[in-house]
Amino acid sequence: MKEWITGRNPVYEVLRAERRKAFRLWVAQKTDEKRHLADAMSLAATKRLPVEYVPRSELDKLGENHQGVALEAEEYPYSSIFDVLERARQREEPLFILILDTVQDTHNLGALLRTAEAVGVHGVLLPLRRTATVTPAVVSASSGASEHLLVAQTNLARAIADLKKEGVWVYGLERSSQAKSLSEINLGGPLALVVGNEAEGMRALVRESCDVLLQLPMRGNIDSLNAAVAGSVALYFAWSARKFSK
Repeated sequence: MKEWITGRNPVYEVLRAERRKAFRLWVAQKTDEKRHLADAMSLAATKRLPVEYVPRSELDKLGENHQGVALEAEEYPYSSIFDVLERARQREEPLFILILDTVQDTHNLGALLRTAEAVGVHGVLLPLRRTATVTPAVVSASSGASEHLLVAQTNLARAIADLKKEGVWVYGLERSSQAKSLSEINLGGPLALVVGNEAEGMRALVRESCDVLLQLPMRGNIDSLNAAVAGSVALYFAWSARKFSK
């Protein structure tokens, strides 16, 4: 199957990551070829990828915010949990995984993938159903960060059980009376952070599989954060506990 990736950063990152086959690059006529568009076109030339100059109206049919460029490519290449474990071993780092339990908003998924890539997460696990997946909209929302991540779809409860056998502590992000404050928890070792659905949080079986429930400290009048914001903050706390390791 093929799909269209739009936007200068997403197109550039798809070409740079080289994880999926690209077929052709569309550039809107009279487009300013600067920044990552110029970089993308340079990569296309290196790969001998066909570049076609088309009317902007053709790109408009693919969606908004295309920034004058679109790439036809294979669908997103999903990984397995074993690939994620192997990446951590290759880097000789304590395992660092993000688990997203039925996150359904594409912008939330894209934002979380972007943060996960920025802090060095080894992989992201999604459930098999009731979840946003890595569509072109998510690639765009992640600004192309999804192309450098290992994302797997799997049975989360089973995956969590397997991770525990690897010595991983599983922390579920939740604002409740049962959740501990981040100040009480050491996030420096092998860990998996679970972020639940935007409205309902984690499903019961996934929640029960967590070793610890944790919540972010808050002092304002609003008692909760958007799932993507809360998950991103928690990821940075975990990276901080690892001394911002490179």
